[in-house]
Amino acid sequence: MLRKFVSLTLALLLAHVCAAPVSARTKVEKDAARAAKVRQGVLKLGTGEGSLVKVRLRDGAKLRGFVSAADEASFTVTDAKTRVATVVPYGQVQQVKGNNLSNGAKVAIGVGIAVLVVAILWAAADKDFSN
Repeated sequence: MLRKFVSLTLALLLAHVCAAPVSARTKVEKDAARAAKVRQGVLKLGTGEGSLVKVRLRDGAKLRGFVSAADEASFTVTDAKTRVATVVPYGQVQQVKGNNLSNGAKVAIGVGIAVLVVAILWAAADKDFSN
């Protein structure tokens, strides 16, 4: 029994090691891909006071506010309270989190709430008539 367990464990470990993905991309390519992904996310959020973001930079600094401008090489985060604008190059960003919803998502939430209210009212009215 012990021999079967040991051989099964070794076989699984060997399969795990052999199946590990190999990354042939250089650090520069990885950084460029990350910057492009960040740029796409920021452009998707849009600009204006409704596009709230939390940004963590590679040096550990954190920014919070809204995206007031975005171009090909950088974007500007403006603090909502102090109105201090900080220009951030896409390559310096480690993580961006956006907090805004699209208009379609807002409409879907509103319709969902309306349907829920109608269902509750219908159930309450049906209960009153059955007594």
